[in-house]
Amino acid sequence: MTPTVLSTAVVLLAVALAPVVALAVRRIVRVPVVVFEIILGMLVGPAVLNWVQSGDVLHMLSNFGLILLFFMAGNELDFRGLGGRPLRRSVIGWLISLAGGLIIGFAVTGSVNGVYVAIALCSTSLGTLMPVLRDSGILGTPLGGSVVAVGAAGEFLPLIAISVFLSGRQPLLGALVLLAFVVIAGLAVALSLWRRMPRFDNFVAASLGTSAQFAVRLVLVLMAALVVLSLTLGLDMLLGAFAAGILARALLRGVSSDHAETLDRKFEAVSFGVFVPVFFVMTGVTFDFAALFADTWTLLLLPAFTVALLVVRGLPGTLAAPVGASFADRRSLAFFSATGLPLIVAVVGIALDQNAIAPGIGSALIGAGMLSVLFFPVLALVGRSVPQAESEASAEPDDTLEPAP
Repeated sequence: MTPTVLSTAVVLLAVALAPVVALAVRRIVRVPVVVFEIILGMLVGPAVLNWVQSGDVLHMLSNFGLILLFFMAGNELDFRGLGGRPLRRSVIGWLISLAGGLIIGFAVTGSVNGVYVAIALCSTSLGTLMPVLRDSGILGTPLGGSVVAVGAAGEFLPLIAISVFLSGRQPLLGALVLLAFVVIAGLAVALSLWRRMPRFDNFVAASLGTSAQFAVRLVLVLMAALVVLSLTLGLDMLLGAFAAGILARALLRGVSSDHAETLDRKFEAVSFGVFVPVFFVMTGVTFDFAALFADTWTLLLLPAFTVALLVVRGLPGTLAAPVGASFADRRSLAFFSATGLPLIVAVVGIALDQNAIAPGIGSALIGAGMLSVLFFPVLALVGRSVPQAESEASAEPDDTLEPAP
């Protein structure tokens, strides 16, 4: 067995074990499954057991998982529900986060390269939070709407900043290229919303229960096309993935609610069943412990950046809290807002490729992002009741019932 095949098999084993471990500890503490995906990645990686070595195959699978994570974040957005106060306040909160991040970034790097640190610190991982919000029953509540609004701003606006300021172009040229991409993607979305296509909708519905699975194949083509377009224009591929999610939602809006729910489940199965967990496992596998522990200063940056995420991103995120929100809701919103990892990984990768920050700073940023994913959603859910459906599913069988005749 080749090392690539063995490493891939171990990563897939970790993917399968993560929800089992999460279920086993649920009676003690409710921990998002992504936490165990990262921990298992660290365990099987070079830092501990050394069963997995990152190679081209796993790197490709991990990148595809990251693309699907941002695709699902875009696909989940309902702009009609996001409009108005939550989105407006989320944008204001993000601008405050960016200002705070710039102050910290310049203090740490001592140069204009502090913009990399700033963009990393003002991100929110909406794609990571969506399964947590759905499983906890928060997604359909006013608090859930606020979290989605904050997450949308915390994913889309950093992607814009990456495309304009970190693309290697002059900011004006970067903005023009970004505008061209937005116009192309916007026209595609507008066309999807404007034209009624009953034959298309009927074909999508008819193929759902067959091996054709036209809708799934079409969505993969759309995602590939927009990712390739974004890369061709020199933009970050995650911007294309995010736009593809929005476009897919618009294109498939004409199918019935039952079929739409079926499609959502299929997209979730493809994304969160395999590829997104591979990304999180590989995040744990590839984490650079050596750079993090290279010196005391770098090691101190880890808790400092973790606190900075909560202060710089979490506190401004509470501006989008629902009217009349309780302190518990605002506390939960702060922890959810400060949860960020995928964009931090992307920003650090760009910064290291351009030698803009030291490897230790990059490892500390990724480590802080990992800690935010490990602990912040858990802290956000502390004291919140388990949704009724989950309670019934996890309830002990009633032994007092009489056996059926």
